[in-house]
Amino acid sequence: MPPDANRRTYDILRLLADHEPIGSVHLTDHLQERGYSITERTVRLILSDLDDDGLTEKAGGKGRRLTRAGRAELERGRVSGRTQHVRERLSELTSRVTYDPTSDTGTVVVGTVRVPSDERAALDRLLDDIDGSPLGPAVVAIEERGSHLELSAPSSVTVDGVLLSHGIDSHPDTLGLVEYEADPTPESLPYDDDTPAAGGGAIRRFTDVVGDERATLDLVSLLIGAGRTDVAAALSGGTGLLVADNREIPLARYETADELVVGMRNRLGGVFDLRRPRESGPFPWGQPGWTFASLTYAGIGECVIARCVESGIAAEWETLAGLRRRAELSPVGG
Repeated sequence: MPPDANRRTYDILRLLADHEPIGSVHLTDHLQERGYSITERTVRLILSDLDDDGLTEKAGGKGRRLTRAGRAELERGRVSGRTQHVRERLSELTSRVTYDPTSDTGTVVVGTVRVPSDERAALDRLLDDIDGSPLGPAVVAIEERGSHLELSAPSSVTVDGVLLSHGIDSHPDTLGLVEYEADPTPESLPYDDDTPAAGGGAIRRFTDVVGDERATLDLVSLLIGAGRTDVAAALSGGTGLLVADNREIPLARYETADELVVGMRNRLGGVFDLRRPRESGPFPWGQPGWTFASLTYAGIGECVIARCVESGIAAEWETLAGLRRRAELSPVGG
């Protein structure tokens, strides 16, 4: 679609897809029904431009239809819309986080997964395994939803809300899969670290990275649903694959951020890696700028969802489901 394309042009492509072939008269009627103040002449001019751009074509005397390029552009618009929606949802939720790691109170962002009720035993075993691993503690809420159980657990992006509430600018700008080692030694890691298990195990390196505007939580679902994770390997003592997100934070706030992130991980689980720019570490795009520190976090919520999917017991899931009070989440270990 040309750079100056707007929402109206996208809606015209969508209406063509729904009603093709369609003429300018009926297309104008559909647009006016959707609240557009537009004339048939304007619609004809837009269609002519779309023909020139190779997105539409005449269908004999029946009107216009989309070309293959038009259908591809329409799908890109849909993906862009979903991405923008997730980005806005992420910003909204993190701005409303009130969680305080010191008191272990306030609201956190949670992901949810639904499991058939008759899989409760398998779910309990899975949660026990995660809770008993360095990724733990696992704090969750499990509620009956008809024939299913809905489990809620803290998402990694809670950390951004915690940092923001203390005046530290933070939002995930990179997402990917990371190699994770539950019980590392300094010799087993590809970087220097005297205390490799201090953050809940060790993130070895990023294996797949998505950045910029594409680093949104819908891609977490895509990675999990595509079977790209391997939480099971991590729980069995091997090298696992977890979904994690990364953000850069001002180096001047490093000590405060470190205290907050350590407190959050110890209370809510998961694994993190926080590095100054002069240190070696698992940076997604290479070392950060000299005035920034790099923070990577894999949340317990994403780990639980991924493990349920790997086990074949997840009916559906949502990685950015909403906010829950910390008091509503209980430790798996009692």
